[in-house]
Amino acid sequence: MLGVLVGMLATTFIVGFNAVFGGTSQNSKKVLKLAHGLDASHPVHKAMLYMKDEVEKMSSGKLSLDIYSGGVLGSEPQCIEQLNNGSLDMTKASTAQLGTFVPRMYLLTLAYLYRDSNHYWNVLNSNIGKSFFRYLKNAGFIGLCYYDAGSRCFYTSKKKISSSEDLKGMKIRVMNSRTDMEMVSCFGASPTPISSGETYTALAQGLVDGAENNLPTYLTSAHYEICKYFIFDEHTRIPDVLIISEKTWSILSEKEREILKKASEKSSRFQRELWAKSEKEAVDILKEKGVEFINVDKSNFRKITEKIFSKYTGEDAEIIKQIINTK
Repeated sequence: MLGVLVGMLATTFIVGFNAVFGGTSQNSKKVLKLAHGLDASHPVHKAMLYMKDEVEKMSSGKLSLDIYSGGVLGSEPQCIEQLNNGSLDMTKASTAQLGTFVPRMYLLTLAYLYRDSNHYWNVLNSNIGKSFFRYLKNAGFIGLCYYDAGSRCFYTSKKKISSSEDLKGMKIRVMNSRTDMEMVSCFGASPTPISSGETYTALAQGLVDGAENNLPTYLTSAHYEICKYFIFDEHTRIPDVLIISEKTWSILSEKEREILKKASEKSSRFQRELWAKSEKEAVDILKEKGVEFINVDKSNFRKITEKIFSKYTGEDAEIIKQIINTK
């Protein structure tokens, strides 16, 4: 009886351990399961492969990653949920999606919060950016690094946008994000939340008059086939975050944690280089495909969305102020 009981306890421990690490080999190699919804050609996925190599090098093969792309293990919100229930170790999540779990993350997604790309990265690499990782920890997530998701711009199918006034009355597809909907409403347009997988059809059927996203996604999603007007208004810069479940983190050794931190930081720098290159390539390809790029007076767009900041008070208002004043 005692032997049977001990055996059952040992089996329970092994099953629980494997659920976290995705399986272990005879030489105790730990393998973390990482999933995301992006295509395998995306700069973020390539950065993750780079991180995998770095992790294996620094751990002498004792720690590794199994990476699943293209949403094969679920959508972005589903992957985040899986980190909570312990069936997934790591994922990439947009701060707009993380705001559902940690509302303060929405602050990083506000319209015209950043002056430009340099300001954006100065904020994320500062103590301000690191403080948002502490907010994530309260929800059971450990933030490892930020990835570049570029600036988001409007693009439309029938009507050319030359100023913020031109957006009035238009239906614009947005993510299911409070801050996105507030921003579009500021311009007198109707924000219409539609999932990314259904956006092409919604544009093609005229259910919406346009959408907003970054350049590489505009290209890879083929939205340019319907929306030939791309407006360089650069209204938001929404960071992506690489997160790991606190449940998994708690089981890793200090050395393994340090390896993941260093490898993820390296992957972040690598991804930024890939992203910059992908944006330039996207512009060249899209011009060949007949897309018309329109430069607008961003100061006008920025002024209209300033009223969003006034809705925030207390610590949130102070954080916004610190971000704006970051050099």
